[in-house]
Order: sequence, then C-alpha cells, then structure tokens
Amino acid sequence: MFDKYIINPTSLRNTGQTDAPDGFAFETKLGYYRGLRLSMVEELNIGIDGVVFPRDAIRFDEGGGLLTLDEMETAYDRRWAFGAPATIFVRCAGGFPKGDHTLTLQQKLRISYMPFPSLNYDEKPISFA
Repeated sequence: MFDKYIINPTSLRNTGQTDAPDGFAFETKLGYYRGLRLSMVEELNIGIDGVVFPRDAIRFDEGGGLLTLDEMETAYDRRWAFGAPATIFVRCAGGFPKGDHTLTLQQKLRISYMPFPSLNYDEKPISFA
C-alpha cells in the first residue's frame, strides 16, 4: 500500500569508524496504514543487489532503543506508529559499498485481522560515494 515510501534513500549512512565502517543504517517507514506493536513485525529482509543480509546482522530502533529481530518478537510494549521513521542498522564489514547499487527492504507484518502476513516491499537505486 505504502511500499514506495518504506526506504528513505537520503538517510543512508555508514556506521562505525569513518575509515573502517562496520555497517550501514537508513530510515524506514511502516508499509501498513496503521501502527503496529514491534512484536508484530515478523521479518525485515534487507538486501543489496539481490544479496540478503542474515537476520542476526539487523538491528531496529523506532526511538525506544536498539533491538535485534529476535528481541522484537517480545517487544509487546513498543509501538511503531504509521508515518513515523525508524532506523534499521545492518552489520556489514566495510559499510555500504561505494558506487551504484539497489537497496531492498521487505517487511513481513502480522496483522491481527488478516489470515496471512502483510508483505511490503521497496527497492531504491542508491549512488553511494
């Protein structure tokens, strides 16, 4: 529904030391028209040029502090509001690669009244210097 707004390409940055990045981060928005508790976010699949990062390399922060995807499963007291940006951190030696690439994100969300998960997908071309 709001898939084209999931990735904010202008927010992309490397993390860690400037001369030796240990990952990258970018802002994301919920691809569903209502807010959700973090425990209802089943998966966040992030990829660069078709290569998907492992689950344990991903961290998420909606403003309440960093969580792993496993920790999000029991974050019943934290909510991601519709339209509110959150930050995804990805551990990746060397950070985001320089040059032209495609960044992808798929959100797999559990919606209480739907018998199947909501899959929301966005991909953005990124020129990173």
